Amino acid sequence: MTKSMTDGNIWKHIIKFTLPIFFGSLLQQLYNTVDTIVVGNFCGEESLAAVGTTANFTFIFLAIAIGFSAGTGVLVSQSFGAKNEEYLKNSAKVGIIFILTLGIVMGFIGVIIARPAYKYLVNVPSEFLELTIQYFVIYSLGLVFQYGYNIFSAILRSVGDSAATLYFLLIASILNIFLDIVFVKYFGLGVVGVAIATDISQAISFICAYIYMRKKYKIFKFKFNEYIFDKTIIKKIIEIGLPIALQLIVVSMGLVFIQRAVNDFGKSMTASFAVGQRVELFLNLPCNAFQTTMATFVGQNIGAKKMDRVKIGVRDTMLISLFLTGLIAIFIFNYSNDIIRFFGISNEAAELCNQHLKTISIIKIVLSMYVPIFGVFQGANHSKVPTFIVLCALFTRVLVTYLFRYTAFFGKSIIWWNGLFGFGIGFIITWSYYFSNKWQEKSNIS
Repeated sequence: MTKSMTDGNIWKHIIKFTLPIFFGSLLQQLYNTVDTIVVGNFCGEESLAAVGTTANFTFIFLAIAIGFSAGTGVLVSQSFGAKNEEYLKNSAKVGIIFILTLGIVMGFIGVIIARPAYKYLVNVPSEFLELTIQYFVIYSLGLVFQYGYNIFSAILRSVGDSAATLYFLLIASILNIFLDIVFVKYFGLGVVGVAIATDISQAISFICAYIYMRKKYKIFKFKFNEYIFDKTIIKKIIEIGLPIALQLIVVSMGLVFIQRAVNDFGKSMTASFAVGQRVELFLNLPCNAFQTTMATFVGQNIGAKKMDRVKIGVRDTMLISLFLTGLIAIFIFNYSNDIIRFFGISNEAAELCNQHLKTISIIKIVLSMYVPIFGVFQGANHSKVPTFIVLCALFTRVLVTYLFRYTAFFGKSIIWWNGLFGFGIGFIITWSYYFSNKWQEKSNIS
């Protein structure tokens, strides 16, 4: 394994490592967006609203995979930086069996809670409640594949191989788009077809990642009986990964409550929000990719005891994150109407969505100026801090949404303006903690 980021030009390492993650996430967003476009154009606004309504709640389940996979990744990256091969192997194999088991359990839970969750918690309108439940149940059956893909990807990124996951996602994206069109347009399966296409695509990504990891890296070629539950390592994975998972769950739960507020405004608003959220996620791509990069970069350099490289990496990363987010924001602001036309929503929904996109393209600049720092805290074993920050930001967003949604000044527009309040709070807390240097304490794997 030769992809260490503990020596050489820092910004080149960061760019080289981040680009595959960025384009991989871009592919994921593109094929998720295609789901929405296909449903909107071939199944109607109710089906589009059904698929869009599931987005925030489904991410709660995925957050568990991402969080604990990231926890495993921190252990692997720090072991890699410290050249501790034995601990690296043990962390990887325990993480794999732990995450796959979670995937099976969470899939089962998803099927059970689908109806009560969407009927009572999310308050989905009766017009598309059954469609929403159908989509979520089928999605839940494929969770084990998403969990498996996430743990394999996290391990590969932790040893510096972020490029491989891009190729797996490219295959899955093309397959997902093809199956969406076949199942929806030609077989008439509607939202059920979209869910099946997603599960099949995730399964292919899972299989490709597993085969690649075993063949490319002999250190990860484990025999079946080597996959064991080591309580000590699992405890560390949970200790690091739980705050990361909670951070994402908090985001999802906050957005679930915002979704509930959206649903109260009627079907057009729900459809508008579904499209707006899909497009909005493209603005998150740079800062999320750099967060992932910084977790690995910081983990490796802390393992190698090179703290000076960490601070230089932070400076370079923040400048690039701001620049890339700005480019995407300018594009969305200027071409919002053209983007919305692809989704086939009504004129009323399109007008609301246009306001949403123009507003959020400006507000997301604030997000890009602090989220990459979360990766620094995670790589330094201070992953509870981002959870606290996100909790504060989401609480603020939900609070102002419910306080101002029926006021004359904001009204419906608080659904997108709430980010200004929440992200502002997140920015202040993040940089205050970073400059305190407390994240440098207890930042090793021992």
